[in-house]
Amino acid sequence: MGIDGTERPRPGRPGIPLKGDTHRPVYRFGDTVLRRAMWWTPAIHDLLRYVRARGFTFAPEPHGVEDGWEVLQYVEGQSGADSWAKVVPEEGLRRFARLLRLYHDAVSGYEAPPGAQWAFAEGGPIEGETFCHNDFGPWNVVWDGDEPIAVLDWDLVSPGPASDDVAYAAQYVVPFVDDDQCLRWLRYPAPPQRGRRLRIFAEAYGLASIDGLVSAVAARQRRTVVHVRHLAARGVRPQLDWVGSGSVDDEERRARWTEGHFGLFE
Repeated sequence: MGIDGTERPRPGRPGIPLKGDTHRPVYRFGDTVLRRAMWWTPAIHDLLRYVRARGFTFAPEPHGVEDGWEVLQYVEGQSGADSWAKVVPEEGLRRFARLLRLYHDAVSGYEAPPGAQWAFAEGGPIEGETFCHNDFGPWNVVWDGDEPIAVLDWDLVSPGPASDDVAYAAQYVVPFVDDDQCLRWLRYPAPPQRGRRLRIFAEAYGLASIDGLVSAVAARQRRTVVHVRHLAARGVRPQLDWVGSGSVDDEERRARWTEGHFGLFE
């Protein structure tokens, strides 16, 4: 049995649990990773095949769906909590920003298959939009030493402006939190120079300036609340639990913090 009480995929093969989340367990089977497929899985796999064909090999290779289980390539390396330290050095920050730009360049021109369903939408983007990763944070990047080698957790890909991804990513690597959290949780040896880091991030991604970027981060933080409530309304966990516990309101508090500390990012 799986860690959530469901039958493990591919009975008879020893699987290694990779996550302790009971809402959607993840297992490693050799060089593949398996977890329960969702309504968006077919569209995600189609997009992953597209960006890999365009040279974005940082996306894991999809292997389809077997008996309701999503099958993806396993990527060995450092990710999750270990990845936060990788973006503290300025060169790691640059590599992280360049990786996001490489994805946006690779996904440009992608046409969703008819009837494609995503976490927050259906179909394709409107003019001026792309397919945002929507969860491009340090925890979802796999590193080999100081080099990023893969991007994980594509579940939330959905049509939207690329600036949404930029703002989402920037909030975590600049970062848009107070000094105490930087020192206690995010591996910073001293309070970060946020204005300098924001400019480094923007330049590495390819932006001409940071004009409007801080406001965009606050707006994106509020949009995260909308996304969480959307998935909760469809019964998706952990978002349903976040709404039930009230922790979803943390994003609104983060937005207010951002708006109250514009001077830190100058």
